[in-house]
Amino acid sequence: MKFRTGLLAAALLGLTAALPAQAETLRVGMECTYAPFNYRTPDGQMAGYDVDVAQGIAERIGVDLEYVCQEWDGMIPALLASKFDLIVASLSITEERKQKIDFSIPYRVSIGRILGAKDAKLMLFDDAGQPIPEAFKGLRFGVERASTYSKWLEAKLPEAEVVYYDSNQSMLLDLQNGRIDIAITNPMKAYLDFLSKDDGAGFEFVSPAIDEVKYFGPGVGVGLRKGNDELLKRIDKALAEMIKDGSLEKYSHKYFPFSIQPENWKGVD
Repeated sequence: MKFRTGLLAAALLGLTAALPAQAETLRVGMECTYAPFNYRTPDGQMAGYDVDVAQGIAERIGVDLEYVCQEWDGMIPALLASKFDLIVASLSITEERKQKIDFSIPYRVSIGRILGAKDAKLMLFDDAGQPIPEAFKGLRFGVERASTYSKWLEAKLPEAEVVYYDSNQSMLLDLQNGRIDIAITNPMKAYLDFLSKDDGAGFEFVSPAIDEVKYFGPGVGVGLRKGNDELLKRIDKALAEMIKDGSLEKYSHKYFPFSIQPENWKGVD
């Protein structure tokens, strides 16, 4: 009996060894409503620049991905609570966030720009590119809650009349309908989703590109919990390969009429 049991165990061991190894699965947190960076298509598939970057990383480090949709202001708390393993959601690398989580090397630029009505003829910045506090008086200033833009606004214009939003879409809709006067957001998304469309015909950028590293960081990166140094190295290596072989450039041109890598950024006029 012992002999037969041994043979059975050996056979099962051989069968197990013959089976293909199951790929590691990483859960990726993103908003799923932030087109063209990360969003669901009508048939329920995830798409966008962030999704392409995540898939590119997955292919290079040999893992499967599971996407988890998460509201923006709870993104980092959800990561820390192990609701998912990575954030690939256009999350800017900042010193404040680095106190809580680790970041990969940047995979795109992180800047802001202010939108306003063309006929308002707003002069909000001086020749050195700094905001003029007096020029913002009486203006209702829209910004997305818990964003790097809100941090910049609170530091630079503490007396501004700020209106906070839970989504970029609702903020731009209020700008269009006159419920706010100006709004600060990602100029890439603003150009594609608003200024280049009929709804944004009466609006324009009313500020230069705002790229202060203190507030916006050196760019956007993959976020992960501290203590995952080996995974971080694998992700950094994958991103470095994607920069070198032109994959990131290719991804950007699927969605934007311009490059969004730091060394190639020329802004949107």
